[in-house]
Amino acid sequence: MNSRREPRGKPEEPAKTLAQAFAIGEKVEVLCDHKRSGRRVRDWVEGVIVHADGRMTAVQFRSDVYLTDGWMVPDRILWFTRGSEKIRSTRRRARARLTRVSGKRRN
Repeated sequence: MNSRREPRGKPEEPAKTLAQAFAIGEKVEVLCDHKRSGRRVRDWVEGVIVHADGRMTAVQFRSDVYLTDGWMVPDRILWFTRGSEKIRSTRRRARARLTRVSGKRRN
């Protein structure tokens, strides 16, 4: 008799615990040290996802970013763990809609 138990029926689907939170190419905001108007600030800055897997997410920026100990990141890419609170989806800014006033047209 075989000591291993053989599964019956369909094999079970693997659990989807490693689902990606972000997709490559998606715009996100990251809380980090960066330059704004020539001054170094710690605030949210927009970047683009360049790598995403079950554990880590890499974000690349257009402006210089800095590590917490003061060093500038030469390739402008910061890595974050999957559940980090320092990365979020970009907030869509609502555009003001221009409405046409009914009545006379200006010529």
